[in-house]
Amino acid sequence: MPRSSDTLWDLAVADVQRKENSEDDTEASADSERSLFFIGNKNGGKTTIILRCIDRDEAPKPTLALEYTFGRRAKGHNTPKDIAHFWELGGGTSLMDLISIPINSENIRTFSIVLVLDLSMPIELWHTIEKLLPVIKTHVDKIIADIRKSNSKTANKIVQNVWRSFPNNHPDRELIDPFPLPLLIIGSKYDIFQDFESEKRKIICKTLRFVSHFYGASLLFTSKSETHKGVLRMFVNHLAFGQDKSKFVSVDHNKPLVIPAGMDSFSQIGSPPASDSDLRQVHARTPMELWKKIYERHFPPKKTDDNKDIKDPGKDPQYAERDVDAMRAQKDQELEQYKRNTDKSWKSMSLGSHT
Repeated sequence: MPRSSDTLWDLAVADVQRKENSEDDTEASADSERSLFFIGNKNGGKTTIILRCIDRDEAPKPTLALEYTFGRRAKGHNTPKDIAHFWELGGGTSLMDLISIPINSENIRTFSIVLVLDLSMPIELWHTIEKLLPVIKTHVDKIIADIRKSNSKTANKIVQNVWRSFPNNHPDRELIDPFPLPLLIIGSKYDIFQDFESEKRKIICKTLRFVSHFYGASLLFTSKSETHKGVLRMFVNHLAFGQDKSKFVSVDHNKPLVIPAGMDSFSQIGSPPASDSDLRQVHARTPMELWKKIYERHFPPKKTDDNKDIKDPGKDPQYAERDVDAMRAQKDQELEQYKRNTDKSWKSMSLGSHT
């Protein structure tokens, strides 16, 4: 209650403090619900990883477009459970126009990105990174810019959050460009990758370390092995439920990489895997472009049509509905008949014009 002795300035200060306390309470309650967006290669194992992390023992189904599930974790005895929203984008790099559905201004503060890369397909790695991360970054940057117009404090907190893993004395603070949201890069199918030639493994590991460190991301290699399951869950649960962050680090290319954000450095990663003479011949405007060109010398990308393998969800057996499918078949037949009739009409008109 305001006192009669309060000045207008005192009332204004009290009002600001009350609003800030209200915002803090809202943020605290919002932290009990977090969202993760899984993107990456088709058939890269995104669904399997999600099911493992939420203890769902079921066979993964192909993700055709955008799918959602959730998980719960108890903070303690007789306390409300934290909720994590898991979004998964199917179609590899072909359905990026759907990202505006899960990522919006309402949940941006508690949102994280999980990029799953299929280590068994090295020729697709850079293409997947290049097609997915910049599109999401542009979308997120736009959301943050819109938020800043009305609430600069919240926008600043979002930006500052990605720098938490990099202390002020980190040698690369001026050289990196952190992703605007917490980012975890997972290299899947390590069980296949470990059988690659040592030099190939080294090139892939160094490149992914550079990309992850440049974006301020955590990097983790995993497979179906039970020994990898615990480390994977720790990284995902940190993003999903705010649990303790893993401090274990492994940078040996002969072992699965495990590198939490901020625990690597460009000096440890070293230069791109090429001779000095080859490096001098490569024309690149940025370090990222240089690493891309060197990587693609070792693993030339194949020409792909991102849209050619998209299946029609209406014909997928996992979405079968007898009555709907029967009506769909009838309408398809009517459409084909209409096309044939139209074609005959055009042909007859053409013949008539010639006579």
